[in-house]
Amino acid sequence: MSSRSQDLTVSSASAWDEVFTGLHGASRIKVPDRRAPWAGRLEWQRSKVYGLALCSGGEEVVDRDTRHIRSDPRGTYELLVPLAGKAWVEQGASSGEIGPGSMVLCDIDRPLTFAHGDDLVGLSFLMPGQNVAGRSPVAAEGPHMLSGAGGLGRVVRQLTTTLHEERDQLSESTFDIACDRLLDLVCLAAEGGNDSAPTGQRATVEAAIRSYIREHACDRDLDVVGVARALGWSARYVQQVLQAANTTSRDLIRRERLNVARARLASASWATYSIAEIAHSCGFGSHASFATAFRSEFGMTPREARRG
Repeated sequence: MSSRSQDLTVSSASAWDEVFTGLHGASRIKVPDRRAPWAGRLEWQRSKVYGLALCSGGEEVVDRDTRHIRSDPRGTYELLVPLAGKAWVEQGASSGEIGPGSMVLCDIDRPLTFAHGDDLVGLSFLMPGQNVAGRSPVAAEGPHMLSGAGGLGRVVRQLTTTLHEERDQLSESTFDIACDRLLDLVCLAAEGGNDSAPTGQRATVEAAIRSYIREHACDRDLDVVGVARALGWSARYVQQVLQAANTTSRDLIRRERLNVARARLASASWATYSIAEIAHSCGFGSHASFATAFRSEFGMTPREARRG
């Protein structure tokens, strides 16, 4: 795939410190004996948006405090999915042990402690904090201890594992799309499996969607996926918000394009352009489909609008 991929084997604790902080941010790392042999392994895949890493290493205690966060803010959340061994995670007033039947979602830019023995093998799914907050304020308030033994949590665990296993078969765009879906499921799991967009912020989200579509209405490839990606949400989330407003992204895009076309038909600066050229400039694929949509929306033909 076109995203960056690394497979590293690390043989010293000091070298592992560098690898770990590069992945998770500046931290204070304690190990039993820095002179002892170290067997660390990192399989790391990342795009411009998401990261997914399989990590294993020796016994350690990691503290990331406010000083580290100020010097090295990441703006990311991390879902840690143990495949073998156990780890202890503490953030704020929440703490607990996780193993192969459980997971934890943490904000990397809040103080945390992470400790494990030399038997831990785990997957780390890193995602932009703004994407988490945009989808679910509940998930963003974490940390969240999640069960991976059954139900939605098990789906999250299996999808995370499969994404890692199949990463070499995915293009960067496909990897990002799959990660978008995984993030949706993570947020649902953090909310307790509620399969709907949070109601408290729907008005704000809807306004942002409408504003973006209005600004980019004439982009020929504009669709719900592009809107969601630009605003940091998922296509499913955008569809849910618009459904609650009794509309769809397709209807909004068509209506905004028609509004732009009507303004251009009436503008002296567009007088030298044909109706077909104006239709094309507004993102319509054919003159016929444009004329039909225009008459349905405004009760007149494009030619009548231009004469008027």
